[in-house]
Amino acid sequence: MIQLRNVSAQYGSRTVLRNLSLDIYPGEVLTILGPNGSGKSTLLRTIAGLQPTVEGQILVDNTPAHQLTPRQLAQRLAFLPQSRTVPNITALRMVLHGRFPYLGYPRRYRGRDYQAAKQALEHVGALELADRPVPSLSGGQRQKVYLAMALAQNTQTILMDEPTTYLDIRHQLDVMKTALGMADQGKSVVLVLHDLSLALRFSTRIAVLANCKAPHVGTPEEIFVSGALDRVFGVELRRFDTPQGWQYYCEEAR
Repeated sequence: MIQLRNVSAQYGSRTVLRNLSLDIYPGEVLTILGPNGSGKSTLLRTIAGLQPTVEGQILVDNTPAHQLTPRQLAQRLAFLPQSRTVPNITALRMVLHGRFPYLGYPRRYRGRDYQAAKQALEHVGALELADRPVPSLSGGQRQKVYLAMALAQNTQTILMDEPTTYLDIRHQLDVMKTALGMADQGKSVVLVLHDLSLALRFSTRIAVLANCKAPHVGTPEEIFVSGALDRVFGVELRRFDTPQGWQYYCEEAR
């Protein structure tokens, strides 16, 4: 479990998170929503230990995050940033990077590391890509490989910054179904998304950030009924019922 207690953080010299408190539970998909510049990516990077808090405290399984070594934190949290390099290695070698926190010295992969990497590729439906160079893969295929790398890291919590960006609708749905599958296994999955309909359809809970204020947190139903997304984004969020559940769309605010 991850607990944020009165956390403040900056992007450059500008404070984008102020006195933020939030609990992240096992077995849930928590989606962070908010307009550009509201601190969504900063929030993930701060949780992942990639930038310091200005104030407040982050607890990882009741241990202050600053007391954990980078190796210990990487055994508890996996982070997929929005922008990633595309190294000229095979997909399997890329997924093996997720095993780094468990390697001793000298850093040599063991049989169980290869097994974990292949199982992760199989879990996301990409085992056939194992020997393919990462630069030769499509955007959707690369995303599967990065998801497999996070799974191979075998952490309780997985943080993903805009994992559906630039993907076609089928691959967007694949990513969200994979996130639900991780949560069903008891993992905490935290996503930053821009697509409101995907967030409302697939999330367990949603946290809405805006103007450095305390986030509005609730189930998709609670967030929709509250009108928080309408106020923050300046739209009128609508929905209609289908056999597959609620479908959401936005209209311009009147």
